[in-house]
Amino acid sequence: MSLASTINDPTRFEIRILSPLGPDDSGTTLYDTIHNSLVLRHVVSYLPISSIVSLAATSRAFRTLILETPGVFRHLALSHIKAVQFEIAKIDHGGEIWRNVQLDENLTEDDFYSGPLRGIFSTLRRQNILQNVQTLVLDGLSVTSELCHEIINDASFNVRILSIREVKNLNHGKLRQTLQYACRPTRRAGSPKLQALYVFGTRDIALASSLQHQGDVWWHHKGRILPRPVTQDWASCMLACQGIIAFDAVLCHGPRHRNSPAYTGGSDLDSAPAVATYSLAGCEGCHDAPEGVTRPDSRNVASLPLLAPLPILSSSLRAATKPRDPCSSFVPRCLDCIRERYCLSCDRWWCESCYQLPGQSSGITISLLSKSCWECGSNCETCINSTQRVCKKCCAGYCLIHNEGCSVNHVSCPATTLGGESRSQLTRRPKCDCTVPHSWEALNNNPTVE
Repeated sequence: MSLASTINDPTRFEIRILSPLGPDDSGTTLYDTIHNSLVLRHVVSYLPISSIVSLAATSRAFRTLILETPGVFRHLALSHIKAVQFEIAKIDHGGEIWRNVQLDENLTEDDFYSGPLRGIFSTLRRQNILQNVQTLVLDGLSVTSELCHEIINDASFNVRILSIREVKNLNHGKLRQTLQYACRPTRRAGSPKLQALYVFGTRDIALASSLQHQGDVWWHHKGRILPRPVTQDWASCMLACQGIIAFDAVLCHGPRHRNSPAYTGGSDLDSAPAVATYSLAGCEGCHDAPEGVTRPDSRNVASLPLLAPLPILSSSLRAATKPRDPCSSFVPRCLDCIRERYCLSCDRWWCESCYQLPGQSSGITISLLSKSCWECGSNCETCINSTQRVCKKCCAGYCLIHNEGCSVNHVSCPATTLGGESRSQLTRRPKCDCTVPHSWEALNNNPTVE
């Protein structure tokens, strides 16, 4: 596409060329380069809002170009703007901060905490910029539930992707009420405009190179994804928004939950929905799961987890959930659904169809997991054989990972584990080193010889 053809570009309003060059000047300028709407949209996506505003203030030509080109303010990130930073934790500090400031007696708590952001939104609304914002990033700022209610339900906002990770002064209970109200069955057609909400994860602070090396969470990482458990109230809210709003977490669809396609029945308390905190591969036995596995080509895009970092060149839900590298599938599960089924060391697990827990069946069941080390937790037989050793002299078990002085071929045995000796003899006895490794099975099959 030539630069001259952008004048009749149907994707934006016709912009009269206001070149800052004089009649005798020649050569390609910055204005000539970014006058192409495709180039402009790709460039401004990686610029902070302050740089875009500064560029628009340089001349009338740049101001007209930036303000009248659709898509320039589609992605708006305010997390690093100093004017909206809120460093005050409470309103009343005994006059230490507000001694010289006269506050309006009608000022509400919401107006106080959301004042910086509301001021920015008011300025953007007057310049007809706010209505063009489709991706709004407010990570780490002071965001109230009332402000979130306006962003989600107010007609002046057209936000499709909202990120409020690690925000301050947010009432999560009121936010859940807002989301459930927006997704009510009697909502008007085409509402809510919001399609994706980032709220559970951490802020994007990693470099793009490290993200490319590590891969996307949920798809390429196996094990615990969410460091902290999510409350039951959030699980009920996500169930009410299912298929309408996607989150940076997903619900667990294990057979014990009533929202699972493989629900087997149970009490109301045990069958309540729960947020998945683990990402697992297929079952070690059948390489599948009773509820099925989650695949990236799912038709219901809203059921997939949102991935970080947020998409920059697009504000679609598909772009926010699509893995950047080729991947197969994963199984989201909560901790209760994989308890005594999941090896904490190798991330392998056994589903309900392949493995019945001891006490669930009438026959004799061989346990696939055991806890030989409190720090390691429940491990499978393979992991126990590779990390646990038994001393030939004291017959005590030691973990090669969490016991100092142990290695693959040596086990340091503290003298206090030996019996039949007085306290003075125990303190004088040196530690012994077993030069031959012995696992639990080796000890049972080949008794130790003094």
